[in-house]
Amino acid sequence: MDGAQAPAGFKADVLAQVGPALKGLVDQGALSGVVTLVWRKGEVVHTDAIGQRDIEAGLPMQRDTQFRIASMTKPVTSIAVLMLLEEGKLKLDDPVTKWLPELAGMLVLEDATGPLDKTAAAKREITVEDLLTHRAGLAYGFTSMGPIAHAHEKKLGSPLVNPLTPDEWLKALGELPLSYEPGERFHYSHATDVLGFLVARIEGKPLGQVLKERIFDPLGMADTAFWLPKDQRGRLAKLYEAPADGGPLRDVSLRMGDEPPAFEGGGGGLISTADDYLEFARMMLGRGEVDGVRLVKPETVDLMCANRLSEEQRGHAFLGMPFWLSQGFGLGVSMILDAQKHEWMGAGGQGAFGWPGAFGTWWQADPANDLILIYLIQDSMPLGPEAVTAMQGQRPTGRIGCPMFQKMVYAALA
Repeated sequence: MDGAQAPAGFKADVLAQVGPALKGLVDQGALSGVVTLVWRKGEVVHTDAIGQRDIEAGLPMQRDTQFRIASMTKPVTSIAVLMLLEEGKLKLDDPVTKWLPELAGMLVLEDATGPLDKTAAAKREITVEDLLTHRAGLAYGFTSMGPIAHAHEKKLGSPLVNPLTPDEWLKALGELPLSYEPGERFHYSHATDVLGFLVARIEGKPLGQVLKERIFDPLGMADTAFWLPKDQRGRLAKLYEAPADGGPLRDVSLRMGDEPPAFEGGGGGLISTADDYLEFARMMLGRGEVDGVRLVKPETVDLMCANRLSEEQRGHAFLGMPFWLSQGFGLGVSMILDAQKHEWMGAGGQGAFGWPGAFGTWWQADPANDLILIYLIQDSMPLGPEAVTAMQGQRPTGRIGCPMFQKMVYAALA
């Protein structure tokens, strides 16, 4: 079958090698399992479910396995914000204090890694655009160094499972200084969580309800939510950690309460499946429309997927890597600006866009090739204060599966 064509212009024999390559990582004990999906020109041309979603129970990965998608939540929340933009309920240059008075009068650290009591008043207020582009000056504990990293952990708790109400959390956030002046630089942060609570305040209902009514129900994403009732958790993949000493994977799954949480993190809290997220990705690739359902105007998606970082801002490392060497960032997604330079990270056509998640989940929509790739694993990484130091210069063994997947799929394109 050498060179035989799979649907949508793929070399079937090359595409067939993806599964065995990823199975090798599972067999080595680097990953518990993986679900992959490739869509092109209107059809799913490849899908694999390899390994186990629950090692102890011996439950296999399946195409409909649910995953904590972590920061793949961010583009979804960002689309909700842009829907409100189209409706005139907010503008990109609006100060967020219009709805979130907790963030009024913010202070800025004199040194982003320095003492918390050496601050100055922010030169201007945080805007909606600042939040969408992670240029608000806010932080995550795991992306920061010094006292501010530990202060985030102490005052705000986990960005994924949190006992605080949105109001309590926003009050606590407003009591912390900013790491940078609003608009100054990209610093990955709680910005999209703030956006989620902003959407909830404008709409007068919880974020999860807004996303369900405006995005999930119209797109048929029945398996996407911030919380699962007990009788629906059997399909949820366990979260595993690969010990540095090479020992067996450890189950470090996040606790899920008996009732839906008040805190619904628009930056990373969603649970979803490959096919559900495919619908969202197809909507994005369709410039706001999929299967006759339109969520936003084409020009809104174009705006979202256009780089807004300056050359200086792209010059800063991200998580210890030259992430912006080949990419830019728009209103909630990154995009490939130089496909050739991007080969060091993975693969994709000029203008391909997406955003990954901390547990190794990843997706990309590629307009130039009419192609969508989805890669779902549950591989825990350090998310405590100053964890960025543990990420620099190394990539957990199981994580090499994602660039492998990308390169093999693109190599299979005829």
